Amino acid sequence: MSGDCDTSLPALWRDTPNFQPRRNGLVPTILLMHYTGMESAKAALDLLCHKDSNVSCHYLVDEDGQIIQMVSESQRAWHAGCSYWAGEEDINSCSIGIEIVNKGHNPLPSDFPEKQISVVMALAKDIIKRHSILPQNIIAHSDIAPARKKDPGEMFPWARLHENGIGHYVQPVALQGDRGHYIGDDHEDVEKARQLLGQYGYLVETGRPFEEHDAQIIAAFQRHFRPEKIDGHLDRSTLATLEKLIGALPAENAV
Repeated sequence: MSGDCDTSLPALWRDTPNFQPRRNGLVPTILLMHYTGMESAKAALDLLCHKDSNVSCHYLVDEDGQIIQMVSESQRAWHAGCSYWAGEEDINSCSIGIEIVNKGHNPLPSDFPEKQISVVMALAKDIIKRHSILPQNIIAHSDIAPARKKDPGEMFPWARLHENGIGHYVQPVALQGDRGHYIGDDHEDVEKARQLLGQYGYLVETGRPFEEHDAQIIAAFQRHFRPEKIDGHLDRSTLATLEKLIGALPAENAV
């Protein structure tokens, strides 16, 4: 284990040139989960450490549970891209990124090995403890960039992480068989959902019929919190799960 590693867990260090100081005095308040979406850990690591790739992360977790750190937690890694969460647009400056080796949607989502998830949970707990990261700020890349990203995907076990004290989650409300609201629909439930999604952290636009942007956010929400059906439709199950999630927030954040 390199002395440069922030975590006390067994880890290797791999240098990357792709980092810089955090901006505007920001410190880590978000823990962001990714999948690599590549064929192997080596391919992902080579990309993340290549001087011309303009991408990096703080940690990579291989399928066998090996942790590799490449950017100090005090520094700004380049993993979030154009994104937004809870009023902040420079997510790279206020987050720690974990890349999880997984082929992703290629074309169908892939499972995560048990050993890998066990290590991801241990690493997440270690990071959360040292930076006092709130449960609702342990999020997916798809949550902060729903138009661009699907990772870590609907196979990522958010419910299990929550059971182990990581992240914010509620049992999804069962599907009810309705079509739900979709592009072009104008209904009071659309504005209600926007209000709640915006309160939770998503970037919403109000005062217009349901648009593609809304569908992308709904799909991201479903992928994280109601993965049984991901179609971007604001159905009764999705809205009820969203209301339940907001209701489970600490009192100071509740509607």
